[in-house]
Amino acid sequence: MSAGRTRVAVVGGGQSCEHEVSLASAASVVGALTDRYDVVPLTITRDGTWCDEVGRPVGLARAVQTLGTCAAVVPMVHGPRGEDGTLAALCELAGVPYVGSGVGAGALAMDKWATKLVAQAVGVATAPGRLLTAATAAAYVFEHPVVVKPVAAGSSHGVTLVRDAGGLRPALDAALRLDGRVLVEDVVEGREVDVAVLATGDGHVVAPLLEVVVDGLFDHAAKYGGTADLRVPADVPEADAQALRDAAVRVFDALGCAGVARVDFFLTADGPVLNEVNTTPGLTEHSQVPRMFAAAGLSYPDLLDRLVRDAVAGAAAAAAAGR
Repeated sequence: MSAGRTRVAVVGGGQSCEHEVSLASAASVVGALTDRYDVVPLTITRDGTWCDEVGRPVGLARAVQTLGTCAAVVPMVHGPRGEDGTLAALCELAGVPYVGSGVGAGALAMDKWATKLVAQAVGVATAPGRLLTAATAAAYVFEHPVVVKPVAAGSSHGVTLVRDAGGLRPALDAALRLDGRVLVEDVVEGREVDVAVLATGDGHVVAPLLEVVVDGLFDHAAKYGGTADLRVPADVPEADAQALRDAAVRVFDALGCAGVARVDFFLTADGPVLNEVNTTPGLTEHSQVPRMFAAAGLSYPDLLDRLVRDAVAGAAAAAAAGR
């Protein structure tokens, strides 16, 4: 431990299908914060075991004790049992400030069906869709091309573009292996544009927009195989850019998000259509959100530093207000 430096925990891994992505985000965050903080890496294995920085199992109780010695926690566990509010709840119970959205916002945003309902309630369009379960999926009749996705999974795991009736059952089966509920949405024709929103004490900072240009579906292979062309700033008319920024902030606030979130849209001829919200977006230096803020002149280490400082300051302000 270095004298005078703030101690920060970074938690990665997790038990979801996004385990490897989470490890990459956590490792990158640790590397970027090390110059400014005493960083304590903690990893959750695929079976739920908490381990210290050298991979030794420490158990949940000792891990919570370690979190309690830190000024803040940076949760980098994407997907269920992490991004869905689970880690935020653990930090709340341990009384430790943490980066990112709280329990309610994490749970809502992780649930793509609930997110659609919230967005529609505040006037943000979403793709027409149906919610299916294992019990109701068999009765669904294919009528036109659709996108099938698990309700609560990330990194495009289990997402399939179904172009004909023969592909429907395998797509439903793949999604149902990851989640008991499945979302079947109409295919939206439009440009894929991501918006990064950072909450501050004075409002919001919206980074330059990023367009995802890909041949076909922006699926897991495209995201992590390097075949997608990520263009930032996105070359969109200012009127469309403003509509995207406004819609992103509206959804961010309606869900109750904090820290930074990535709000993904399709930009159609009729305006923005929400795709999904990521409250714990990928956070390697080359991920979408850091790229967007870098385009605004905010470096990757500075972005992470700001998130940590804002989390500590926000917790102190809440304590002073008696909340």
